[in-house]
Amino acid sequence: MSRFVEPALALVLAVVWISPLMFAAWAAFHDVSDAVNFRLAAPLTLDNFRTAWEGAPWLRYFLNTFLLVTLILAGQFLICTLAGFAFAQMEFRGRDTVFILVLLQLFILPEVLIVENYRVAASLGLLDSLAGIGAPYMASAFGIFLMRQAFKSVPKELDEAARVEGCSTLGVLWRVYVPAARPTYLAYALVSVSTHWNNFLWPLIVTNSESARPLTVGLSLFGAPENGVDISVISAATLMVVGPLLLLFLVFQRQFVQAFLTAGVK
Repeated sequence: MSRFVEPALALVLAVVWISPLMFAAWAAFHDVSDAVNFRLAAPLTLDNFRTAWEGAPWLRYFLNTFLLVTLILAGQFLICTLAGFAFAQMEFRGRDTVFILVLLQLFILPEVLIVENYRVAASLGLLDSLAGIGAPYMASAFGIFLMRQAFKSVPKELDEAARVEGCSTLGVLWRVYVPAARPTYLAYALVSVSTHWNNFLWPLIVTNSESARPLTVGLSLFGAPENGVDISVISAATLMVVGPLLLLFLVFQRQFVQAFLTAGVK
C-alpha cells in the first residue's frame, strides 16, 4: 500500500506546485471572462501577448537581465575560483578561520544588508546601473564552498605532475583544477542564473529607470494596480518573463540533472 501512497502524494505535491504556472498559461491564451470561468470550449487568442508586448519596453528589460546575470556569473566564477582554490590547496595562516567567516555569510539574509549595500552603492556612484545590482552578489559564500569542495577532490598527483612540467600556480589552476570542476561550474551556473534572473527586491530598490531595470522589476510595474489589472495580459507577460528559463530547462534537462548529481559535496 505504501508504495502507491508515496507516488500519489508526490503527484499531488507536483500539481499544487505547478498549478500557478498552469493557470497563468491558461489565462494567457484566453479572454479574462473565459479564463476566470474556465470555459474549456473558449477559443484561444494571442491578443494578450500583443497587448503585453506593446505595454512595456520588454526588449530593454530582457537585454538588461541577460547582461546582469552574465556579469554576476562572470564575477562569481572569477572570485569563487580563486578563493576556492586558495582554501582547498594553499596553506596560509588562519585559513580555516577565514573560511568559517566566509561560510557565516550563508546565515545572513541578503535583505538584512540592503541598507548598507545601498549606502555603499550610492557612495560609489553605482545606483541605477547593472554594476550596482550585481556587485553585492559577486563574492558568493555558496560558490566559494562549492569550488573548494570540488578542488579538494582533485587528485594531488595531477597537481604535482603539472608543476613538474613547469606550470605556475595559476597555470595549474587553469589546466588541472578548472577542467576537473566543470560539472560543478555548470551546476553553480544554473543556480546563479535562475536566482538572479528572478531577483526582485534589490533591483527594485537600486534602479530608477529603464536603462538598468531587469525583467522582474519591469513585470511588477507592468502589473501594478494603477496600470489596470487584466489577469490575462499579466499572465501573458509572466510567461514571457519565465519563458527563457523554462525553455533552457526543457532543452538541457538531462545535462541539468547530471550536473547536479556529479557536483555533489565530496
